[in-house]
Amino acid sequence: MSGLVSLVGAGPGDPGLLTIRAAQALAAAELVLHDALVPRELLALAPRARHFFVGKRAGRPGIRQESIQRLLVSQARAGRRVVRLKAGDPFVFGRGGEEALALARAGVPFEVIPGLSSALAAPALAGIPVTHRGLASGFTVLSGHDPAAWLPVVEALPPGAVTLVFLMALGARADIATRLLGRGWPAATPAAVLLAASTPSSARWTGTLAELGSAALPAGDAPGTLVVGQVAALAAEIGPESQAAPARASAR
Repeated sequence: MSGLVSLVGAGPGDPGLLTIRAAQALAAAELVLHDALVPRELLALAPRARHFFVGKRAGRPGIRQESIQRLLVSQARAGRRVVRLKAGDPFVFGRGGEEALALARAGVPFEVIPGLSSALAAPALAGIPVTHRGLASGFTVLSGHDPAAWLPVVEALPPGAVTLVFLMALGARADIATRLLGRGWPAATPAAVLLAASTPSSARWTGTLAELGSAALPAGDAPGTLVVGQVAALAAEIGPESQAAPARASAR
C-alpha cells in the first residue's frame, strides 16, 4: 500500500503566514519530518503525527539528504501520510526538487504545497519592496553560503540593475560587499540585514553597501536575509514603525 508525501512550505516563521492547504496536510499527517527553522507552533498542528527533526544548519552535523529521501520513500510505501515540512518554500533553496525527483523516480505519490519564502517575506515585512517603479524593475535571489553559487551571477549583472536578495549569507556579507564594490556598485547603495523575519525576535539593520561588511548584528544564529539595492532605503519610510498596528479582536 502506498501513502502520500506532502512537501510543505512552512513560510518564514509566523504560524499566521502558513497556508490553509499546508495546515490541512499537517492535520492529516502521521509522520512529520521537519527542518531546523520550523517553529514548534506549526508542529502542534500535526497532533496525530510523530515528529522527527532532520534539519541542517551551517557548520553542524546533520542527517544526509539521501537518508531523508530514503525515509520519505520507505514511509510512504508503508502506507503513511508523510509531511516534509520545510522553512519558507520547499523549492527555494530547500532541496525540495531533489526530494520530489526521488519520490517520482520511486513511484511514490506526492504533492507540493508552496510556502511563503523569506526571500520575499523578510523584505516585505521590513518595508522593503523588492521591486518599485523607478528604483528596481526586477530582483535576483541568491544563495550566499558559497561564492560559487552567487559570484557568477553578480559578475554578470550591471551594478544596480536589480535588487539583490541573499539567503544563508550572514557570514559572507563582508565578502559579498567587497565583491559588489569591486564590480562597480556605488558605496552608498542602500543595504539591509533582516533577522528572524516574522518572529518576535526579528531585528533589522539598514545602512550602505560600504557599511554592510562591518554591520553590528545581534549575537546568535537567527536566520538572516540580505538586501542590496535602492529599495532598501524605503524601509525608513514604510517599515513596521510607519504601519498601523494590527487590529485585535475585542474579548467578550
